[in-house]
Amino acid sequence: MENKRIDYNTINGWGIDADPKNDPTYPMRKRSNETHEGYNWERPPQQPIDMEVLHSIERPNVTAVFGTSMPPKGLSGQLRRLAFKYGEGRFAHWLPLILADRVDEVEGIIDDLKQGHVPNIFAEKGMKAEWKYNRKGLLEKMAVMAAVTTAAVLLLRRKAD
Repeated sequence: MENKRIDYNTINGWGIDADPKNDPTYPMRKRSNETHEGYNWERPPQQPIDMEVLHSIERPNVTAVFGTSMPPKGLSGQLRRLAFKYGEGRFAHWLPLILADRVDEVEGIIDDLKQGHVPNIFAEKGMKAEWKYNRKGLLEKMAVMAAVTTAAVLLLRRKAD
């Protein structure tokens, strides 16, 4: 490759914040204490807590408003409870949350089957679009899943014997 000098002046938007007159933080940096008077606010009232709400151990309390779409339940809920025993800067927090999402997906399929509804996993996973636009990737993914499933079944059978 040839070493070319790039003229950054030809790149649209390059160095846009280099001009102090065009710095969006400029008025904020030059404030005195008197100008902060208008920025006081009262904490909104606490949303009623009528279910288990998991929150970071780095926070002393629950935020004033929080989502309540899915309270923790089942094995995925136990994994989430485990994750929230650790701080957000640790793998021990994030890995159980990722695993809990996968477990929750399987729990949802089992719940659907219990209620007599057979889920259309092919459609719900967007595989029609993937088949259309990424056929090779989908086939690779399905082959890996088939291999992993076969290996798991063989291992379980072997231990049962």
